[in-house]
Amino acid sequence: MTTTVAKASAATAAVETTTPAPVSSTGAQRWTRCTAAVTRLSLGWVFLWAFLDKAFALGHETGVDPQTGATDYFGPAAWIHGGSPTAGFLGHGVKGPLADFYGGLAGNAFVDCIFMFGLLGIGLALVLGIGMRIAAVAGAALLVMMWSAVLPAANNLFMDDHLIYAMVLVLLALLGAGRTWGLGKVWERIPVVQEHGWLK
Repeated sequence: MTTTVAKASAATAAVETTTPAPVSSTGAQRWTRCTAAVTRLSLGWVFLWAFLDKAFALGHETGVDPQTGATDYFGPAAWIHGGSPTAGFLGHGVKGPLADFYGGLAGNAFVDCIFMFGLLGIGLALVLGIGMRIAAVAGAALLVMMWSAVLPAANNLFMDDHLIYAMVLVLLALLGAGRTWGLGKVWERIPVVQEHGWLK
């Protein structure tokens, strides 16, 4: 009887030593938080760069002469010098069933302000990791509008990168991505933010 128990214990020990240990949930959670933080910072930079390029004509999309390719940094195309950040895309790049609607908004000063402050606010919120819920809703709304301005999608029946980015923004807010490598934890301790969960 003792011999049988000893053999069973030895067999169990052998199985335990040969079975690979599962990845700890804390390790997986740490990688998830870090990946979400890198994604948040990357998307934040996408929005911030769009703001900076349009505000100051830094030559990525704004301030480049289409005929010569020369860049007029901080030139008249810059928003700070009276250029319209919506005139190019909404004036010439829209297509599909909503083209007339969006084309009518091109160059409107009020629309320009909303667009630019939206880019800046969403970008800063993502980079700092604060106001993630507001940033996710505002960013998703902006991206869905940009998606609807170029329907049908170029390479798919309906899906494109704008919708993917919008879903990623919502996912980042749900994951609380601002708490890792951001000011999210500090932000969420502010009394007003604690009282109004939509500010998180």
